[in-house]
Amino acid sequence: MKVILQADVKGTGKKGQVYEVADGYARNFLFPKKLAIEATTGNIQDISHKKAVEDRRKVKEKEDALELAGKLNALQIEVKTKTGEGGRLFGSVTSKEIAAALKKQHGVEVDKRKLDLKEPIKALGSYEVHVKVHPEVNAKLQVHVSAL
Repeated sequence: MKVILQADVKGTGKKGQVYEVADGYARNFLFPKKLAIEATTGNIQDISHKKAVEDRRKVKEKEDALELAGKLNALQIEVKTKTGEGGRLFGSVTSKEIAAALKKQHGVEVDKRKLDLKEPIKALGSYEVHVKVHPEVNAKLQVHVSAL
């Protein structure tokens, strides 16, 4: 019997694929647990339509990420903080502060978890911060830390 898997099934296959399985395995295990549906022409067309919609969504998402990355590469952020002797900061500049400054100064909202700081910023100066905009798209943001 041909079935379309609704979820990954160990030993059988991946979600969305059409497989030939034994009738008893399909009726007694896959169908009751809603792991698969019968591979009729209507179900196959429905799955292919959903896959096409998902592919278009992923392409749009990547285009938006590329646009945001281009915008972020051109931006420079000024973060003002309290300093002590010799230009050392009280504490450090975190990704949360950088994300807040980015939103306040340029109106661009980026999740703080997408900002990749190698180590916390603890001195005055200019730094390059990597931003993971999309799994396949990265950007570089210039951050200038100055005294308050």
